[in-house]
Amino acid sequence: MKKYNVIVIFDKNFEKTLMCKRTKDPYMGLYNFVGGKIEKENDGLNEAYRELFEETAITKDDTDLKYFMNIEYVSFDMDLEVYYGILNKDVKLVEEVNKLKWVDINDNFFDMTRYAGEGNIGHIIEEIKVDLNKNK
Repeated sequence: MKKYNVIVIFDKNFEKTLMCKRTKDPYMGLYNFVGGKIEKENDGLNEAYRELFEETAITKDDTDLKYFMNIEYVSFDMDLEVYYGILNKDVKLVEEVNKLKWVDINDNFFDMTRYAGEGNIGHIIEEIKVDLNKNK
């Protein structure tokens, strides 16, 4: 089974989430979370921090990532690990390949003309909001 991760990062005030604009297929030209292929089996959290740093320059010192959910795509023989974190300070982003953009957390992430994943981005963000509200 192929394993991938996505990392959902929120600014320190929980007003915006970080998105990257895809430069290749799938979803070329659409916004997506940062993330990528998990290279080391059974090391998901470290792989999430590695991808986050490679694509944004955000480090473990900038946020605590929470392993939040898995989405298994049986037909595609693929597992997607979802992590999220809230920044504990302002950071200077460094783009790798994809352009980075802060987007208001109340945007319509179900808009498939702007966002990748057939609505999964909206679903993930709404579930994270529920998780954070239950822990208040």
